[in-house]
Amino acid sequence: MKRFVSIMTAAIFAVLVLNAQEYRFEVGPTLGIAGYLGDINKSNMWKHPGLAGGAMLRYVANSRWAFKGNLTYGRVSGSTRDSGMKWPEGYGAEFKSNIYDLSATAEFNFFHFGAGPRYKNYKRLSPYMVVGLGTVFSTTGKGNTGFCLTLPMGAGVKFKLKERMNIGFEFTMRKDFGDKLDNVSDPYGIKHGFAKNTDWHSFALFTVTYEFSKRCTKCHYVE
Repeated sequence: MKRFVSIMTAAIFAVLVLNAQEYRFEVGPTLGIAGYLGDINKSNMWKHPGLAGGAMLRYVANSRWAFKGNLTYGRVSGSTRDSGMKWPEGYGAEFKSNIYDLSATAEFNFFHFGAGPRYKNYKRLSPYMVVGLGTVFSTTGKGNTGFCLTLPMGAGVKFKLKERMNIGFEFTMRKDFGDKLDNVSDPYGIKHGFAKNTDWHSFALFTVTYEFSKRCTKCHYVE
């Protein structure tokens, strides 16, 4: 009888482990809108929102920390006609730019995100903070281009829909260490520096990710 109980206990434990299998990576598409702040628009980043979308790859270090790579395309635009900007001698401008954003960010979950045994205290829903480094390449209709480093920072929320399927929403502001996103530089004649008089762009993105690459679990040790 004791042997039978031992076998049944081991079988139940094995089923739980299989059902709670953890994975190291997530991959999926992103879709949302892009915004802009700069010389042509300094007050409302959503004055002329544009479509944005791309792909992401996330490495799940543990239930609290993750590291992510994003490649995102967006379209931003602006005009001094409706932005309230007043330039010297009544001069104005407008622009439309395609931006290609590549970034690497770190995420910190407020809760232990995941699904599994109750003793691990996983939560299917968790808000998180994100910060990192990146680059952006921009092109305008006039053939002008720009390239600079960026500092992405923001917050999001993720929900585990199924064992290997997650959905989420993330908003990030991206400080551009350059002044060519809007094809306008120093309209007031004030020379810009590495972090002064530069542009910002932002993304508000919905995400869907699929987990893959099982972790190896042996003797309660997780690689």
